[in-house]
Amino acid sequence: MSGCLCAKTSTANASSLNILSGLAVVPSPALYPPSRSERNAWVKSLRGARNVVNTDRPYAFTLDHEPNASGEVVPIATIFLTNKECPFRCVMCDLWQNTLEEKILTGQIPKQIEYALDRLPEARQVKLYNSGSFFDPAAIPVEDYEVIAARVRHFERVIVECHPVFLGDRCRRFRDLCSGQLEVAIGLESAHEPTLSRLNKGMDLKQFERAATFLKKENVALRVFLLIQPPFLSLEESSIWLRHSINYALEHGSTAISLIPTRAGNGAMERLGSNGDFRPPTLGTIEESLDWAIGLQKGRVFADLWDLKKFPNCPQCFDRRRDRLKSMNLSQTIIQRVNCGCGSDPNERDINESEPSPGLE
Repeated sequence: MSGCLCAKTSTANASSLNILSGLAVVPSPALYPPSRSERNAWVKSLRGARNVVNTDRPYAFTLDHEPNASGEVVPIATIFLTNKECPFRCVMCDLWQNTLEEKILTGQIPKQIEYALDRLPEARQVKLYNSGSFFDPAAIPVEDYEVIAARVRHFERVIVECHPVFLGDRCRRFRDLCSGQLEVAIGLESAHEPTLSRLNKGMDLKQFERAATFLKKENVALRVFLLIQPPFLSLEESSIWLRHSINYALEHGSTAISLIPTRAGNGAMERLGSNGDFRPPTLGTIEESLDWAIGLQKGRVFADLWDLKKFPNCPQCFDRRRDRLKSMNLSQTIIQRVNCGCGSDPNERDINESEPSPGLE
């Protein structure tokens, strides 16, 4: 547990964390089931229909930009692969909407990558995101590893995502096939153990720590996904635990952190919201989260800006505030906040009200 959550002393932080650990919001027993099997069924029962996808094409692809470890902004080809749904039923996940119910055929993933790269501008890094775990053999056939590695051999960095339970020999094999640096992104979501358990991810902090140790030993870089304002925590608790989670990820070797605003849209989150167990973050909360994280200057931290307009925000200054976040993602420096004063976002709150960002003091 980190003692660097804020400008206060480590003793005060530890005290706050212990209190919060005992007082975290508990979902209504009548609403959210207690066991993993019951939660799996509950999550699935609230879903809508899947999107129609093509097994020979990724469901999306785009060119992004990020600063690398040395601070140089580089183009990244991001490809969202179509494959079988992840075996875990995370309560906040909506990625299943673009997945299949059956295993994909050998050769189709390389076709998808080829399709995207033929249509994207040149890039120096590539993200192969598959709405689950790259090293899950039911999602990405092991037989395709060699062809995939050959197709992305000119990239200096290859970034995939994976649940800790699938890290092992398959990860080593793919690493050895890649010409560039392999990086694995893990959805830690929160370092608050009770919340992590309720998210129904099928992992705990010990598993994450073992995965981080494994990746470091195998010379594979680690990226971490964290949720801004996950369910089951009060607004105050989510702010404190996000800070702790950022420090926790950095202490365990994360070379990059993506802060993902928790959104509705999968059925389960709407149900939790109706019971008071979830509230999406406002644009102001997202801004304060990135401000604080970048202010640490301990590692690269990015705010995920996908579908940003869906979060509570001020329509008069949204574009300027979005552009500010984009610029901060690229520069990794804190930029002066947009001064609007329109007062159209009643849910805005300053998570640093008593604890200023390290970069803004």
